[in-house]
Amino acid sequence: MTTYNQLYWEDRYKNNATGWDIGHISTPIKTYIDQLDNKALKILIAGAGNSYEAEYLWQQGFKNVYILDIAKLPLDNFKKRVPDFPTSHLLHLDFFSLKMTFDLVLEQTFFCALLPSLRESYVLQMSQLIQPQGKLVGLLFQFPLSSEGPPFGGGSEEYRDRFSPYFHIKTLETCYNSIKPRADKELFFIFEKK
Repeated sequence: MTTYNQLYWEDRYKNNATGWDIGHISTPIKTYIDQLDNKALKILIAGAGNSYEAEYLWQQGFKNVYILDIAKLPLDNFKKRVPDFPTSHLLHLDFFSLKMTFDLVLEQTFFCALLPSLRESYVLQMSQLIQPQGKLVGLLFQFPLSSEGPPFGGGSEEYRDRFSPYFHIKTLETCYNSIKPRADKELFFIFEKK
């Protein structure tokens, strides 16, 4: 079985094996960001990759944004694109070792990249990283869970069962504005920390 560790992800970036990277912010995440009023929100993007979401947030005046990835190369790529982004907000570490809290965490292809055996740990870690009434918002894939991945699939029933002990399920629905290759394969969600 493949170990999805730092070396694995570094190799994927070095070899340009990044099929999930669409080269820009995804429409659903952009639409969500565009309705945010509070520019002081402390925001995390975990498993951020090249993080076009963080770049867009930064351009819109959100200055309390943090990017986390286990691989260093995408963080370096981001810093080249956004040189005035604070280096101290680029977190090169394992998501499960992070010990900060946030108002908002944006989810974009990170959950589905983790081995399904880590999903319960992901939910627990998110529940510790997000402040009460804070939100976990983004996209989860909607196709049958398989042992082949990443990405690993899943569905709304599983997500409800996993997240509802720690979060109020505010929205969990088929995304109406996915990019074409992901049409009907994404669920947009807003989970609020209990």
